[in-house]
Amino acid sequence: MRPQSLDEVVGQSQWLAPDGFVRRALESRRVGSLILWGPPGTGKTTLARLVARHADAEFVALSAVMDGLPALREVVTQAARQQQRGHQTVLFVDEIHRWGKTQQDALLPHVEAGTVVLIGATTENPSFTLSSALLSRCALIILEPLPAAELLRLLQRALEDPRGFGGVGLTVAPDALQRLALQADGDARRALNGLESAAELALHEAAQDATAMPHVNAALLDRLPQAQGPRYDRDADLHHQIISAFIKSLRGSDPDAALYWLARMLSGGEDPRFICRRLVIFAAEDVGNADPQALPLAVAAAQAHEMTGLPESRIAMAHATTWLACAPKSKASYLGLDAAMADVREHGSLPVPMHLRNATTNLGRQLGWGKDYHDPHAAGGWVPERYLPEMLADTTYYDPTRNGHEARLADRLATWRGLRAVARQAQTTRSDADKAPPADLDPERGQP
Repeated sequence: MRPQSLDEVVGQSQWLAPDGFVRRALESRRVGSLILWGPPGTGKTTLARLVARHADAEFVALSAVMDGLPALREVVTQAARQQQRGHQTVLFVDEIHRWGKTQQDALLPHVEAGTVVLIGATTENPSFTLSSALLSRCALIILEPLPAAELLRLLQRALEDPRGFGGVGLTVAPDALQRLALQADGDARRALNGLESAAELALHEAAQDATAMPHVNAALLDRLPQAQGPRYDRDADLHHQIISAFIKSLRGSDPDAALYWLARMLSGGEDPRFICRRLVIFAAEDVGNADPQALPLAVAAAQAHEMTGLPESRIAMAHATTWLACAPKSKASYLGLDAAMADVREHGSLPVPMHLRNATTNLGRQLGWGKDYHDPHAAGGWVPERYLPEMLADTTYYDPTRNGHEARLADRLATWRGLRAVARQAQTTRSDADKAPPADLDPERGQP
C-alpha cells in the first residue's frame, strides 16, 4: 500500500500541499539533500522514494544499523559513474542517527560535491545526533504523527484498493475502523498492520463457513493481541518533552494535565524512580515553604515505590502529583540559595564572625572566639544577633512569597529583620560614640 504518487500520500500537508516546500521542489525537479525527522510510520521512506522518482534518479537505500563505510564507498563509486553519464543518485540512509562521526564525515564531501543527493531518515533529534556540517547542507523536514482522520483515509483505501483487500468482500464496522486508527497512534504502518491482522482472522473464520462474509467488528478486535502502547522513549526527545510538560503542569497547578502526563510516562515504560526523583525535586524547588508538607509527601511517594513497586506505587505517585499540583507555589528558598552562592563566588571565603566561632579549645578562647555570643534559647527564643559576615551584614537572600504557609514566614521574618536593623543601627551609633572624643574635651587640644 506504499503510495506511488504525491497525491496518494496522506498527512504532512505542511510539506505536500500545492504550496508546500517538498511538493514545489519535486515538481520543479530541484531536489537537494534532505533530513526527514519524525516518528515511525509517518512517510519517511515513502517520501525518499518519491523524491527519486520525481527526479528520475537512481534510488539506493542503506541502513545505518546494518551498513557501514564499505557499503557507503561502494554506493559513492557507483554514483560517481552515474554522475559522469548525467544521471543522479538518491542515497537514502535509514536511521541515519545510528552513524557515528566517521561515517558522517565520510559522507559529507560527496554530499557537498553533489555526487549523491542524501535523504536521511531519523526518529531522533538531528541537532543532537548529526554533525553540524552535514546538517547544514541538508533541508530539515519535520514529519508529524498522522491524525486519526488521515489514518482512516489510509485504512479505507486499503479496504477498497486491489493492492490491499479490494475485491475479497471484506467489510469493517465503522467503530472498529476508528479503533484501528486510534490505536495506531499516528503510525501508518501500525494502522495497516492492525488491519491486516484483523482481516486475516476474519477471512480465516469466513472460510470455515461458506455462508459467512469476512467482517471485522469490535468483538473481533478484542481477540487480537493487545495493541502497542503510546509512543514513548526513555532517553530521547519524547522523554524530555513529556517530563517537561509534567513539571510545567505541576507548576501551573493543573492536576488533570499532570495526571495525564504521568499516565503517558507510566504507559510508555518510564523508570518510576525517575518520576519520583522529579517529584521530590519539584516539591523542594517549586513548592518549598509555601507548603511544608510537600517535600515529605514527595519523599514518601519515592519510598512507597521502593517498598511496593509497580503497579501499586503508581497510586502513591498520583497522590503526590495531585497534592503538588494543588499546593501553593514558591521558589523563594531555591532562588535564595542561588543568590547566596553568587555571593560566595564573588566574595570568596569571608571570615566567620568572631562571636559565631566555636571556642572548643583554650587557644580559641584566648583569641576571642565565641566572645559576646548570645544564645537565643537563653533570651526566650530570639536575639537581634548578626550571623552574616560583616561585608554582607545587610544582605537578604530569602524573600518569602505570600503563598500558603510562607505568608506566615514572611510576617515573622519582617518582624525579625526590622528588629535586627534597629539593633544594628544602635550598635553602629554606640561604636561611633566610642570613637568620638568626650563632649567636655576641647576638640582642638584634647584638654578639659
